[in-house]
Amino acid sequence: MSHLKPIIYDTAYNQKALDQMQINEEDETYILKYPTVYIVKDADKQDNYSVYVGETTDIKRRTVEHITNDSKDRADWWELNHSNTAEMYVIGHEHFNKSMTLDIENKMMQYMASVDVVKRVNNRRTNQQNLYYSHDEMEKIFSEIWLKLRKFDKRLFPLERTIRDSALFKASPFHKLTDEQLDAKDKIMATIETNLKNRTEKGKLIIVEGDAGSGKTVLMSSLFYELNQLSKAESENPILRGTSQFLLVNHDQQLKVYEEIAQKLGIYTSDKQKTVLKPTPFINKYSENEPVDVVIVDEAHLLLTQGKQSYTGQNQLDDLLKRARVVVAVFDKKQILSREQYWEADELAKRLAETKKAGNLITLNKQLRINAGKATIDWIRSLIDQESIKPLPKEDEKGYEIKFFDSPKALQDAIVTKAKDKDFGISRILATFDWPYSSRKDDDGHPWHVEIGDWKMPWNLQLPAKDNKQKKLNQKLAWAEQPQTIGEVGSTFTIQGFDLNYAGVIIGPSVKYRNGRIIFDKTASENSKAIQRRTLKNGEKKDVSDDMLRNELNVLLSRGVNGLYIYAVDDELRAALKKGI
Repeated sequence: MSHLKPIIYDTAYNQKALDQMQINEEDETYILKYPTVYIVKDADKQDNYSVYVGETTDIKRRTVEHITNDSKDRADWWELNHSNTAEMYVIGHEHFNKSMTLDIENKMMQYMASVDVVKRVNNRRTNQQNLYYSHDEMEKIFSEIWLKLRKFDKRLFPLERTIRDSALFKASPFHKLTDEQLDAKDKIMATIETNLKNRTEKGKLIIVEGDAGSGKTVLMSSLFYELNQLSKAESENPILRGTSQFLLVNHDQQLKVYEEIAQKLGIYTSDKQKTVLKPTPFINKYSENEPVDVVIVDEAHLLLTQGKQSYTGQNQLDDLLKRARVVVAVFDKKQILSREQYWEADELAKRLAETKKAGNLITLNKQLRINAGKATIDWIRSLIDQESIKPLPKEDEKGYEIKFFDSPKALQDAIVTKAKDKDFGISRILATFDWPYSSRKDDDGHPWHVEIGDWKMPWNLQLPAKDNKQKKLNQKLAWAEQPQTIGEVGSTFTIQGFDLNYAGVIIGPSVKYRNGRIIFDKTASENSKAIQRRTLKNGEKKDVSDDMLRNELNVLLSRGVNGLYIYAVDDELRAALKKGI
């Protein structure tokens, strides 16, 4: 029973130190004869780490291979081998088997890539494990390992809850995929390989659709990472070896997250160019005459369908199809937020029908974000999709909490209380775009506010960081992760694509309740991108504000993982929500 806890040995990273490592007799079997997981780390002058995570059935033999062979072919191992400060943790456990160590390795990479002080994670792993004997022990054993590693280095191994709150963790390519996600990934990979066999055609479209929170981002992140690994020179996949792949996103906050993931995992083109970009820079940089192999578009509903500022084309998706052999586009029409992203109904229906006929329309149905029972999720969807307020389930089977408040101050107090409790994770206040906002300060130099009666809070992206260190760190963090944002109100433009533990949503005056149903009042909205009319291809100007404002509400109400707190400005809506309890 003495070995039902992790065994961890810390040693300098060199063959001599490993040979001289003093191993207790009772530990020797589990370190030298059982499968083990190991971490090699080294810090630079700024105390940022490069790490390698691996697993092996023979730690001594594997270390010799890294030192004598891998350092000749790979720059990362050359640097570690020529460092005087590199260290290695060797991790053993009585219940380790090959499958579990592969799972522990994968999860360790997921955590390491989410740690602020880690600048690079080196590994070439692409596979995840299915079920195996003792798989149900893995999570507990991993947590025990992580807790013990914290005794060696708290900066490199911060609290688990800190990592799990990070946007990097939530978008990590190392999440274990659900059966539905795995099936979707297999179909996408098969289609990509089929279309890259001769590399003569271009413009193959694969669409992945699903509601907010259905796991689309994790699927795309996993696909992007695996394609990159299989494209490397040493890849055993002859079709994907030497191919190029890019991940595009039209959302500033998500762009920061993907750029950080790519940097930490070393995902670049063969000539060290960026692989994560916004669509317009990609379109301007890459030619139709020399198409890239694969383009993945996360949040493809944010692609422009008309010209705007630096984008002079007419449809970004069409322009991407001209520049890539395969385009994988994640699409949710319920998250289109601007007239510039609006698809004419017949054009969208035709595009989806063509993709479905070709067998390349993939739908994700499982709700992975909102940790609630079916009745609660149905209540939220009914509110948004059917514009009706059904009776709220008395008690959610998973403990999901929906509460209504009589004032914005009461809502704010409740969210601040949740945010202070580290066990609850990140909670923030959000609102419909019904109050003026600009990236510039107002005429008096004051920030823009959400104001209701005598209560007010600044809009997002306005409060300063507490010091220069935090300011520098904030450049890599999504809006909700920045500590000062507990004092701000987020909008769809800062929260779309992310989740919160508890979301406190102020439903502004653009959403009203009249004659037994929810209606949208564009005259009460400050979102010009949603309420200005869209010019259709035939020259007709169409009012699309109902769709845009409904989608805005959809994005906000689908952010909370464990709870949704609501304050409605409209008196009748507030009364109807409370009546439905």
